[in-house]
Amino acid sequence: MTATQEVPPGRLRFASLGSGSKGNATLVSDGETHLLVDCGFSLREAERRLGRLGMHPRQLDALLVTHEHGDHIRGIGALARRYRLPVWLTPGTWASGRLGELPERRWITPQARFAVKGLSIDPVTVPHDAREPVQFRIQGGGRRLGLLTDLGHPTEHVARAFAGCDALVLECNHDVRLLAEGPYPPRLKRRVGGDWGHLANAQAARLLSRLGLDRLQRIACSHLSEHNNRPELALEALVPLLDGDESRLMVTCQDDGLAWQAIA
Repeated sequence: MTATQEVPPGRLRFASLGSGSKGNATLVSDGETHLLVDCGFSLREAERRLGRLGMHPRQLDALLVTHEHGDHIRGIGALARRYRLPVWLTPGTWASGRLGELPERRWITPQARFAVKGLSIDPVTVPHDAREPVQFRIQGGGRRLGLLTDLGHPTEHVARAFAGCDALVLECNHDVRLLAEGPYPPRLKRRVGGDWGHLANAQAARLLSRLGLDRLQRIACSHLSEHNNRPELALEALVPLLDGDESRLMVTCQDDGLAWQAIA
């Protein structure tokens, strides 16, 4: 599945342009409304990766921003200005001063639902070392998709907000042993592994067990560290929760992203 037009309108699906420390961006669509959540790639690279998924930037209805770190906003300003796209973000993210001028700015209030055409979005506050970070639960066509990366630990608030999703993009940033033995300096290791950094594989597994698995059709392991994790380690952490069934699991790659995933 590549082009969004191949899926009947109303059916929720998602894809990734790429995920990792070099850039993150997630597409969400119901066939009529098309959202890009974050864009950590240059304008030219974002255009190329969108095209690979059968999308042109002119088809986008809005850009949503989770927080101001460069691997999530590098291309937001250029993409918005080139194609006159509205950008949804928190006041704290805007106050970072890292986005430049935007043609149309719309405020996100954490925990306050908003809509972009046919999709409703719940922005959820998460513990991360940014000014006012949020992640998103998106609903359309009677299905719920959770986008949950860039959080240092799984709070009770997060667990409640993302319970009952039909698909989940879940951070599996690092393996604790690889991070400890890896090339990062001590200060960066403490940041990544701390309560305001990124989820380890084991933390992702514990959170997933709290969210419930009955409704989950797709679980995409995301934001894997290039130096501190490996896809097989992320999958190993989650497979036991699924009784060894890997069919619902996938990994979003830095270079190749993830092809369109439809939610039945």
